[in-house]
Amino acid sequence: MLMCGTLSFAQSADPIVMTINGTPVPRSEFEYSYNKNNAEGVIDKKSVEDYVPLFVNYKLKVEAAKEAQLDTMKSYQQEFAGYRDQQIRPALVDDADIEAEAKKIYTQTQQQIDNNGGMVHVAHILILLKQKATPDEEKAAKVRVDSVYKALKGGADFATLAKKVSMDPGSAANGGELPLIVKGQTLKEFEDQAWGLKDGEMSQPFLSPAGWHIVLKKGHQNFYDYASQRDAIMKYIDQRGLREQIINAKLDTLAKQEHTTPAQILEAKKEELEAKDPSLKYLIQEYHDGLLLYEISNRTVWEKAQKDKAGLESFFKKNKKKYKWEQPRFKGIAYCTREKNDIKAVQQAVKGLDFDQWAEKLRKTFNADSVLRIRVEKGVFKLGDNALVDHQIFGKDTVAAPVKDYPYTAVYGKKLKAPKDMEDVKALVVSDYQEFLEKQWVAQLRKRYQVSVNEDVLKTVNKH
Repeated sequence: MLMCGTLSFAQSADPIVMTINGTPVPRSEFEYSYNKNNAEGVIDKKSVEDYVPLFVNYKLKVEAAKEAQLDTMKSYQQEFAGYRDQQIRPALVDDADIEAEAKKIYTQTQQQIDNNGGMVHVAHILILLKQKATPDEEKAAKVRVDSVYKALKGGADFATLAKKVSMDPGSAANGGELPLIVKGQTLKEFEDQAWGLKDGEMSQPFLSPAGWHIVLKKGHQNFYDYASQRDAIMKYIDQRGLREQIINAKLDTLAKQEHTTPAQILEAKKEELEAKDPSLKYLIQEYHDGLLLYEISNRTVWEKAQKDKAGLESFFKKNKKKYKWEQPRFKGIAYCTREKNDIKAVQQAVKGLDFDQWAEKLRKTFNADSVLRIRVEKGVFKLGDNALVDHQIFGKDTVAAPVKDYPYTAVYGKKLKAPKDMEDVKALVVSDYQEFLEKQWVAQLRKRYQVSVNEDVLKTVNKH
């Protein structure tokens, strides 16, 4: 009795608002879709009643995609799984998992540095010496560094002298001081001296590929404590994409512990999260359905309309009166050339050809090699589309911007009062034909699949 009572409460808490092809749609799913598509800022907001047919049409197309088994395609399954996992995977790890990884990175770094001599704090004076220095340049650098070393041994202040004579701009202004360094960070000759000195001890002048150095070892220490490095490690984890590695490791661990697969772990996590947050469930469902809707619509309407030349021609002839122009258009080309003789050559090249063949003919004839002989804009132009066309065809006082190296300009084509064929208004015809196919398709789906709407439940949308 308790189970029945709980079930009854659950049903009443989220009743079925409609059934489409035998698939029940809970009120919460309809509300999610309605509220998302009628949120603040949406211009064309719909009432609940007006949104119902849009939602039903959407679901009918998804049913058609399922019937066509588009959800069994490998490409679809991979894309959907990728999106679903993108929503679920981050929830597999918590702050403790990330903290544990950060401490692991810290410990590995700490051990590597401390076992290799720790960190040293040094100041240095550098006398630069280029790689292919002349004997005179080498001698001058040696004299200079010996002079500096003699002054230091005589009691000169290291920092003061470093500011005056060191040729390392990064440290000279700071009295020669460098940040704490670890092995592998500097030149080997420099490291040998820095780690070989005692605290407070100064080296004799020594040569490295950079030039002559004098190093003063100011101190040494072990690696920094974890607290001081935590923020930097967390940033490192995010920048290197290590969270994905942490998630993968957690997945493998859980799968081994529970004797299952990573995919099953993810599915269980998805169900857990969806139970806590219905909006996540519908977000994933929305992506699932959206992929199917795109594929079925592309096959049935969008791509079909683009490729169905016979259908487009027939649709244009039946609706030719709809495609009128308020003003004449120019169907042709506006072009400029390097050589004056090419003005007529262009016109001769396309004369007698179908308009859709012009572009390829001109490319092969004039622009096939590395030197482009002409620049061309082809199309059906209305007033305002092209300054050259406006001037030469429509008689307007416009001046086309000159094109460097192409001083000769012309237009070629025909001025039309109305479209002669479908190609003249193809973009509009394709759009209208797609809309026509869409309406036909939806009408067929309405006949094929049964739809029932619970009006009483519909009245409670966003009011319970």
